Amino acid sequence: MRKDSVLSLVSIAKKAGKVAAGEFQTEQAVKSGKAGLVIVSEDASDNTKKKFQNMCDFYRIPVFFYGAKEQLGAAIGCEFRASLAVTDEGLSRSIEKRFECKGREV
Repeated sequence: MRKDSVLSLVSIAKKAGKVAAGEFQTEQAVKSGKAGLVIVSEDASDNTKKKFQNMCDFYRIPVFFYGAKEQLGAAIGCEFRASLAVTDEGLSRSIEKRFECKGREV
């Protein structure tokens, strides 16, 4: 159930034009300070995961490893995406709360 709510909020962010998707755009959003949070698929390569973990730690942006590439892509209307950044502050906080709730349930 929580997975659906996270992906639904990502979809809403995309429709609002507040998502930077793909490795290059995600990196640009983080480095420019526009990213509110970053989501990297669980099936992304170890190199991609490490790259975004280190980058987000440096820029103090929350990063979550969640879902499959196909799920993230479907949420934003693409075939697949390994990473995306949400650039809206309010939507970022809402998504982060969903992850916090998910962590408490496990």
